[in-house]
Amino acid sequence: MPETIEPINIDDEMKSAYLDYAMSVIIGRALPDIRDGLKPVHRRVLFAMHETGNVFNKPYKKSARIVGDVIGKYHPHGDQAVYDTIVRLAQDFSQRNPLVDGQGNFGSIDGDSAAAMRYTEIRMQEITGELLRDLEKETVQFVANYDESTKEPSVLPASFPQLLVNGSSGIAVGMATNIPPHNLAEIVDAAIHVIKNPDCSIDDLLQIVKGPDFPTRGIIQGRNGIISAYKTGRGIIRVRGRAEIETMEKGDRERIIINELPFQVNKARLVEKIAELVRDKKLEGISDLRDESDREGIRVVVELKKGTMGQVVLNTLYKNTQLQDTFGVILLAIVNQQPKILNLKEYFRYFVLFRKEVITLRTEYELRKAREKEHILEGLKIALDNLDEVVKLIRNAEDPVTAREGLMSTFALSEVQAKAILEMRLQRLTGLERQKIIDELEVIRKKIEEFLHILANEEVKLKIIEDELIEIKTKYSDERRSEIAETDEGDIVIEDLIADEDAVVVYTRSGYIKRHSTDNYTAQHRGGKGIRGMDLKEEDVVEKLFIASALSHLLIFTSIGKVHWLRVYAIPEVSRIAKGKSIANLLSLQPGESIASILSVREFEEDKFVMVATERGIVKKTSLMSYSKPRQGGVIGLTIDKGDRLIGAEICNGESDILLATQKGFSIRFSEKEARPIGRTGRGVRGIRLKPDDRVVGAEIVHPGNMLLTVTSNGYGKRTQLEEYPVQGRGGLGVMTIRCNDKIGTVVGIQQVTESDELLVITSDGNIVRMKVNEISVIGRNTQGVRLVGTGDSNQVVSVEKLVE
Repeated sequence: MPETIEPINIDDEMKSAYLDYAMSVIIGRALPDIRDGLKPVHRRVLFAMHETGNVFNKPYKKSARIVGDVIGKYHPHGDQAVYDTIVRLAQDFSQRNPLVDGQGNFGSIDGDSAAAMRYTEIRMQEITGELLRDLEKETVQFVANYDESTKEPSVLPASFPQLLVNGSSGIAVGMATNIPPHNLAEIVDAAIHVIKNPDCSIDDLLQIVKGPDFPTRGIIQGRNGIISAYKTGRGIIRVRGRAEIETMEKGDRERIIINELPFQVNKARLVEKIAELVRDKKLEGISDLRDESDREGIRVVVELKKGTMGQVVLNTLYKNTQLQDTFGVILLAIVNQQPKILNLKEYFRYFVLFRKEVITLRTEYELRKAREKEHILEGLKIALDNLDEVVKLIRNAEDPVTAREGLMSTFALSEVQAKAILEMRLQRLTGLERQKIIDELEVIRKKIEEFLHILANEEVKLKIIEDELIEIKTKYSDERRSEIAETDEGDIVIEDLIADEDAVVVYTRSGYIKRHSTDNYTAQHRGGKGIRGMDLKEEDVVEKLFIASALSHLLIFTSIGKVHWLRVYAIPEVSRIAKGKSIANLLSLQPGESIASILSVREFEEDKFVMVATERGIVKKTSLMSYSKPRQGGVIGLTIDKGDRLIGAEICNGESDILLATQKGFSIRFSEKEARPIGRTGRGVRGIRLKPDDRVVGAEIVHPGNMLLTVTSNGYGKRTQLEEYPVQGRGGLGVMTIRCNDKIGTVVGIQQVTESDELLVITSDGNIVRMKVNEISVIGRNTQGVRLVGTGDSNQVVSVEKLVE
């Protein structure tokens, strides 16, 4: 016959061929069936084991034997792919309830490969029998295998919701499934609830099914992802490994003990990742890293250096390693030969329908067999009731065929009945055996009645499903392994990776800023020369120095009245003498805009205010909450007059007094109630009336019991009782706070202090003198003070800051 070649369009052929391929992968390879929760390869493995009698209470068989049966009879693919399937079914860290009982090396949570199939042995787990129960009772459809040499089940009877108990994952064409494992007891309880309450809501089921239950345990963060997954079929579940922070034996260091991992996380890779972070200096403070895991469980030890906070390191591990991981839930399964995304209730509804179908088919099979048995027993009873005639007829028959035909015609028996009579042993002719047949017939008729009752009543079928589920739960369930944290701590943000410690923040007149530890400064006596605080460029000076928590917000008020935001941890941490980083790289400052005041704010509170002051004596009070929403480039904090500049800002409570000090040595104290709160962009009101060529150099919120420290440019200073500063009306000239002259210079700054405070006095050449407040004399207001630091012609005091509040 001549060969016929027909030309076709390549586009049409590619579409058709790819569609065939896609459907083959979706239906026949990658996605599980909603009824038994198995992919074809899993089903074929379990059926092959069932066919060879490789059950839980029989000896193990070589894995290679089962693999050979699977690929030879049912699954014409690679032997290694089938063996990998068997290995995963046997791994207790991959399956919540393993379906295969493996003997030998079946891999580890470190990613180690299993031994070759010729070495390992397997058999079914006992629970696997529940998936195959009643398979021989025609409960499911059998189809021809790939070469039509034998039959295989299209689905297993599955007495429990295997899909949710062990989960499933697979990538098909244009779609994927990723179903987490669950606790058997919870899933059974939910299925029973759906049976009893078919109109229940998903919220009702959420009270029963708490969430996934991973074989590797772990802590599920919050329920939002769970709720989304169960209601829509999709959700993101965040899982953390369990880690504990312990104090080491000597009590001076901590260590982190990791004893649970998120599902499907490779422990060896996790340890390697931690080591990599340490090696790349992305994770500091770790002195030792050990994997002490054994057959008793997981134990990874992370020892920390002295002074390192364990929670900060742990948060860094959550942020940068798989110690915190996500599980993207996609509840996709094959329903009626089509892929479908399901919610939780839909899954149970389909499962119950399937089990009801199995119960129906099983009962029909058992009814048919019972009726066949009844038919034979009725024939035997007829024969026993007419025993003499039956024996005579058989004895006179020429052959079995004649005897059978004679029985059928004489006693109106069927061929099956006649054959059973002929095959009956003589011992059954005794009186005792005759009674057994009569009793057996009575029993079988009662069973037939039961089977008919089951088939006629849907409620009875549902009760059978419920009873079988309870039986499975009682026999196989265990305690939940994964903990569910009620609150989701969310993604690890940078604040979780920062130790909540105080730091010294230094800002220079040339615009450089840095932070470093408070331990870099040691106290000296009054009159000392100090230590070098930082390397400064020529003519640069330290302008601001203060203490703040690394997690605090900095409100940075500039000379033109704008406010910028900066977190302390965002400031580069460098050595004490390092220059730091230009603040222009951290903030968006305009030309000519300089830093006037920096406030450290840990929490924005509604009952707090910010008081700002300018060189020309203007003050303004605004709610602290008005500054709580940062913006790129800052916001207006004060509408400022031309020629004026902002010089300070303080946080107040609405009930305090305000004290302003000028360069020429004057000061005024008035109640802040005289400055009513106004909006963030307002101008403010007059706080002090200035003399010609004078300007405000300091603004303080008065705290009763403190003293006022005044420091001058030539290194003089004094402490004065705040009671010596009378409360006056806002806008006056004020009173003298220090007697300025050529010897002591002009006022450069004021601070409120207590006996326990320490000071940092900063000079124009970059030196910083740290001194105790209680070493400074307490003298009256109208005096010139005492020498605090040594200065020279080219070196003057530029500012004073309080180190300890």
